[in-house]
Amino acid sequence: MELHTLTTETTDPRERGTLLGTRFGAQVRRVAELYREHFTVLGLPADQVRDLADRSHEALRAWAPHLAEESDACADAAGVERWTVAAVGARTEILAACPEPGRGECSTAVFAPAGAAPQTVQTWDWHDLLVPDALLHALTPSEGRTVKLFTEFGAPGKIGVNSAGLGVHFNILFHASDSAGGVPVHAVARRILDEADTLDQAVEIASTARVSASTSLTVVTADCSAASLELSSAGLAVVPAGEDGWLLHTNHFLDTGLAAGDTGPADSMTAERLAHLRAVRAAMPGLSPAERARAFCGEGGADAVVCMRPDAHKPPHEQWGTLLTVGLDTADCAIDYLAGAPHEAPASGLARF
Repeated sequence: MELHTLTTETTDPRERGTLLGTRFGAQVRRVAELYREHFTVLGLPADQVRDLADRSHEALRAWAPHLAEESDACADAAGVERWTVAAVGARTEILAACPEPGRGECSTAVFAPAGAAPQTVQTWDWHDLLVPDALLHALTPSEGRTVKLFTEFGAPGKIGVNSAGLGVHFNILFHASDSAGGVPVHAVARRILDEADTLDQAVEIASTARVSASTSLTVVTADCSAASLELSSAGLAVVPAGEDGWLLHTNHFLDTGLAAGDTGPADSMTAERLAHLRAVRAAMPGLSPAERARAFCGEGGADAVVCMRPDAHKPPHEQWGTLLTVGLDTADCAIDYLAGAPHEAPASGLARF
């Protein structure tokens, strides 16, 4: 995965989308094409994908019209039909409707002790064939406010931090209530970054979105407030950090009510990865981002359960790998990142955006 960077200073969403689509038109077109092919492999014909994308995009337009405008302007500038970019932005919602849905694996660890700066690290695991390119975007959603985020071309947001000292990590979830046509969960993450200064404000924003796919947004603030917002069609649950300051999340619901409807794949390693994080968390506080990533792996190194490698014996659409290791600095509005697995961090280091 090649990471590209972009800084936009305009507060106008249409102008921002135009800048993105003009600068990275080739990447926008390529990622949109790859997702269309992926949905076909998973059993969704193009006309159904378009219908699902249009429905989610209209839900987005009603909930956050500026994000719909940004997406449309990006598509126009890149020279593709608007629904194809909207489909990437709503790819989690479309996957929820697939006969053979994608799995998705991610592991997040946040340490937010009282009186100290939060320390975070996450792996983002996905199909490398869908993400030959990705984006680090520094933007200005409103005067005096900066957002820095990592995302896929076509998606409004994913993992990021803002100048108010609030950060968001992202883990996919699966619930029996998942359907189609709701506000894209990637847009919920983006709007929280654009607008929220506090954890309470993040919860309020998330509570207003009618979603159709499930996701955990782990929100952390510079004053060491932290909680995972578990979104699903069945409702929103707020899972706070423990009394010890730790908040760990993988790919199953932690809220007991929503957990009753959890439909995560039977072969997921989500429980094993959460147990791993609990086992290694004591070694992570106080370390540099690169050393924190190494401690995230524990003694297993490259063989740790949080370091995913594609299985070459499986078909391409079933191959997963750890594409990104990322930490958020809420005090300095910065992202520390490595396009690779955390065991590579001591040798490669983490870059800062």
